[in-house]
Amino acid sequence: MDTIIYQNVEQNSNVKLPDNLIFGRNFTEHMFVMDYDEALGGWHSPTIKKFGDLKLSPATMALHYAQAVFEGLKAYKQIDGKIALFRPRKHFERLNRSSDRMCIPQIDIDFLMDALIELINVEKDWIPTKDGYALYIRPLIFATDPILGVRPSNTFKLLIMLSPVGPYYHEGFKPVPILATDHFVRAVRKGVGECKTPGNYAASLAAQREAIKEGFTQVLWLDAIEQKYIEEVGTMNIFVQFKDEVCTPPLTGSILPGVTRMSVLQILNDWGYNTTERRIPLQEVFDAYNKGNLVEIFGTGTAAVISSLSKLKYHDNILKFSDEHAGELGTKLYKEITDIQYGRKEDRYNWITHI
Repeated sequence: MDTIIYQNVEQNSNVKLPDNLIFGRNFTEHMFVMDYDEALGGWHSPTIKKFGDLKLSPATMALHYAQAVFEGLKAYKQIDGKIALFRPRKHFERLNRSSDRMCIPQIDIDFLMDALIELINVEKDWIPTKDGYALYIRPLIFATDPILGVRPSNTFKLLIMLSPVGPYYHEGFKPVPILATDHFVRAVRKGVGECKTPGNYAASLAAQREAIKEGFTQVLWLDAIEQKYIEEVGTMNIFVQFKDEVCTPPLTGSILPGVTRMSVLQILNDWGYNTTERRIPLQEVFDAYNKGNLVEIFGTGTAAVISSLSKLKYHDNILKFSDEHAGELGTKLYKEITDIQYGRKEDRYNWITHI
């Protein structure tokens, strides 16, 4: 791989971040860019440059056929001042798996790690220091052939942009209301539901708009075939705590294999919980609630970490938890993971990469 080029890079040590950082609205001054051209032998010209607009042909294939993938991870300022990444290699491994499914050439993970570390070192003063705040990292790869025609592109562009962020939900770490719907489906098994690709998120917009109109924060997706089993909640994986088990839907091809999901399963197993990965009928959840056997429901994801449900509605059925206080297990997991991320607790899993 080529040596990284620095193009008009000026490190700013006088960064003043807004007091109230809204997720995804602010960006740092520089980004990483690299191109792929099959005719030139692959990935080339890795560059750190000023953050700015891109010049693209109106015929750029990604705009028409959505051949693109992305990732989301975070850098944290720990209590001792060190900069930490949470499981970055797992995110890059998932990026390569998504790329493979979307006919996008893979990238050497060691090089990606080096490029990310160099970029963060340039932008380290943009990392928020407030608890619950972080530097969100968005790698993106998209097809750039300026051709109309449904086929895999021969050229691609990789970007890594950085965004200082506060909590994902403006409510902070409070339970959120969720609407389950059978009016729409997000993904089917053997499709691209397990990939982090833009089309999956476009498919979710109509249902999310419907949920927000009814006063809910996110959508609980059901399986696309029978519309019987729960799959994901919004942009997160979902966990259900019954009295005798904590379960989450299995990775059958329509669900994103979350890095936080993976981490939560490992923590719960270490804590001695009976964890299962199985298909969970929505009706089983309501039946358990009515019988007093349902303890808690929460989502897991990079952006929010843990998000407890305050209520769940499906047709005329409503399941209610506390509107003010997150569930006991969700709170415990949130504290455990964020304590590791911010350096308040020993990283016994070797999940942290220091910069």
